[in-house]
Formats: sequence, C-alpha cells, structure tokens
Amino acid sequence: MKNSAYGFLLLIALFWACSGEKATETRAPEKELKPYPEFNADSAYAFVQKQVDFGPRVPGTQGHQDTKEWILSQLEQWEWEVQTQDFQAKTYDGLTWDLSNIIASFQPEASKRILLAAHWDTRRIADKDTERIDEPIDGANDGGSGVGILMEIARTIASQNLKPDVGIDIILFDGEDDGEPENARVRDNSQIWWCLGSQHWSKNKHESNYTAYYGILVDLVGAKGAKFYREGYSRNFASGILKKVWDNAHQLGHSDYFIYKDSPEIIDDHFFVNRDAGIPMIDIIEFSPDLGFGRYHHTHLDNMELIDRRSLQAVGETVLFTVYQE
Repeated sequence: MKNSAYGFLLLIALFWACSGEKATETRAPEKELKPYPEFNADSAYAFVQKQVDFGPRVPGTQGHQDTKEWILSQLEQWEWEVQTQDFQAKTYDGLTWDLSNIIASFQPEASKRILLAAHWDTRRIADKDTERIDEPIDGANDGGSGVGILMEIARTIASQNLKPDVGIDIILFDGEDDGEPENARVRDNSQIWWCLGSQHWSKNKHESNYTAYYGILVDLVGAKGAKFYREGYSRNFASGILKKVWDNAHQLGHSDYFIYKDSPEIIDDHFFVNRDAGIPMIDIIEFSPDLGFGRYHHTHLDNMELIDRRSLQAVGETVLFTVYQE
C-alpha cells in the first residue's frame, strides 16, 4: 500500500509539472478568417430553374443556343470579362458538333487566380432509364446545378462591396455529357467521347500562358440528400486543396454533405485540367463509393423535383467561403 501511495503522488506531481510547462508554451495564433458574403440558395435555385425552362441543352438545339445567350448576357450584366471559346468536336457516332466553352473573369489583372468550373450542356439520351430512352434529359442536377451555383457566385461577387483578394475565372465547359450509351455493345476506346469542352480547353487554353493556383469543379451538386466524397483523381492531383475545401465545409456546418471518406476515380472535366493543363483541380461530385451515381443519373428523374436548396447552399457557401479566404 505504501508503494502504491507513493506512485500515486508521483503521478500527480508529474501532471502538474507538465501542465506548467504547457502553460508557458508559445502557441501559433490561429489564422484569422476573412469576411465573406452570404450565398443565396434561392437565387441559385432560380438559376437552375431558368436553365431547365430552356429545355435540354443538347449541342445544336434551340435550348442550347438560348441558354448560351442567357448565360453570356447575365455575366456581362454583372460586369465580368466574358468570352467564348468556340470549337468543333467529333462525337462517338460521327457527328460534328459546334461547341462553346464560356469563360468569365473577375479581376483579370490579378496574378493569383482561382478557377471554378462546371458544364452547361445536357445529355441527349436517357440511357439509364426504362422509358423514353432516346429522349434528352432535363439535366437539372447534371449540369444545371453546377452552373446555377457558379452563376450565383458570380452575381454575389458583382453585387457586394466586399471582394475577394484573388482573381477568379469561371469556365463553363460544353460537350461534357455526351459519350456512348450505357448499354452499347461495341465501344470505340480510341478516345474519351465525353468531357469534350475540357479536353479542348486543357490543350488550347483561352490564354496560352494561363494558369491558376487551383481549381474547383462542381458537378451533380444539387440533389436532395446529396453526399460528396473525396474523389480519387482529386486526391491524387490536388490532395491539399481537397482537404482545404472539405475542412472549410465542416467549419461552416456542412459535414452532412462533405464526407471524410474516399470514392473511386471519375473521369470528369477536372481530370483533363489536372493532366493536360497542369492546374490542380478537385471535383465536388455526388458519387458514392458504395452505390456509385444516384438513381437519377442519365434518366428523366434528373428534373427540378430532385433539386434541393440545402444542397445548393452547402456547396455554394463552401466554394464562396474558400475563394474569400485566399
């Protein structure tokens, strides 16, 4: 008993000694957060609705042309520097499409730049559906949600006195959502038949010497109950940016959406920006490591009934916050 009591007293003495040492340590001050404006999910939702109202945005259709004119007019109204990158691309079934990447720049003179991206076209078939398979989809989430969020970010920056300290470029890629049907018996693996706009831009930048500190791609970001996992190519090419964005989301209270769990690699627009353009870019995308894409993917369920303002808020606020902390 005597030896046990001595040991207990010794532990107490050591505890207080260690506590005293810690109290005198100089701790690095926590980084002060920069102020940032509010993200308006209602406005982002309205921008998604506006795109769907134009109809499917399949290249070569009136809906595609009307949407392009609307996007350009809005960005110009908000006094962003706007241009299009017009080009032609071959499709998997031998068509030649006239495509346009839409590029908008804020503070184009700034040397430090952040690249935000989405795709503005929609799929011309509903090949994962059981009916109306040959008809184009609304693409409310697959295309529309990402564009809606970036349009709201552009509007917010333009309308606020509070501006970010970096330059921002928004690129809306065209021709992303094509590619061979899901059930195609024969496939041409000579090239990748989707992400046509990002493939072109990554090898033919709108400015030959263009670069960005990092990029964020938003795709499939507006569905009810969406969960975003750490996608494989994002981890491989831009792990530090991925951690920053996911940590920011948790700090903002969006941990139900941004999950600290890994998902497989997805060949999306960010893959080509990373590989060919040399810009580290992550992909915020709803793709479960267990279930893959949601059941709405490439079906007619991808409509406005799927879109939830809370998902738009989680992603939009996280991206806006991230940009303003630079």
